[in-house]
This record gives sequence, structure tokens and C-alpha cells, in this order.
Amino acid sequence: MTIFGAIGIASTGLTVHRKWLDAVSDNLANVSTVRATSEEAFRAKYVVAAESAGENQGVQVAGIVEGSAEGRLVYEPENPLADDEGYVRYPDIDMSSQMTQLIMAQRGYQANAAVVDRARETYQAALQIGRS
Repeated sequence: MTIFGAIGIASTGLTVHRKWLDAVSDNLANVSTVRATSEEAFRAKYVVAAESAGENQGVQVAGIVEGSAEGRLVYEPENPLADDEGYVRYPDIDMSSQMTQLIMAQRGYQANAAVVDRARETYQAALQIGRS
């Protein structure tokens, strides 16, 4: 694998981890989104990653899977969106799971960024050797 190959593969990892970070941040931002029981709850988004076609091609986002539209019913009779029985619908998002995913996506992004930096430094060192 060449230095440019390493940069290309790491950049695909950066893209996937950025999409994952975007999905997790969207989920966390909407964890307290309340809806009427007649509406669907906010649907959490989950990134599906897959190996890119071909040898040493990296990874790609294969799709986005959405969570349950059912959510969870919470008794809040004082809420203006509450139904006749006093219930509202919240998304079925586990905050601790999302925080764990946030940390994993962040660390993956950092690792891929480090690969790009190391490959760039190696390329620059090779250019300096060639100039000597």
C-alpha cells in the first residue's frame, strides 16, 4: 500500500465516523422531543457501515437505519400535547448508549485523522530525503 492509499482509506474512515457523529448528535439533541400520542416519536438514526468494494478501498456508509416510531408513552397530564388520558410520546433513545456511541465515533475519527497526519508526515519526509 502506498502512502496515498493509506490517506485514501483513512479518509473513508473519517467520512463514516463523521456521519456516525452526526447521527448520534442528532439523537442526543432530540432525546427529550415530545410529541402527541397521535404522532410518531422522533426516530433515532443509526449508521450502518460496510467495507467498500475492491481491495483496500476502505469503508463506506451502507445506509441509515431508523429506530422505532412507537417511542415510549409518558404520563404528563400538564403537557399541552397530552392526550385525554394525560400521555405524551417520547423517543425510545437510551442516553447512556448514545454517549457510548459518541465516544466510540469520536475515537475512531481521531484515529483516522492520526493516520492521515502520519502519512502526510511520512510523505513530507520522503520529499526531504529526495531533495538531499
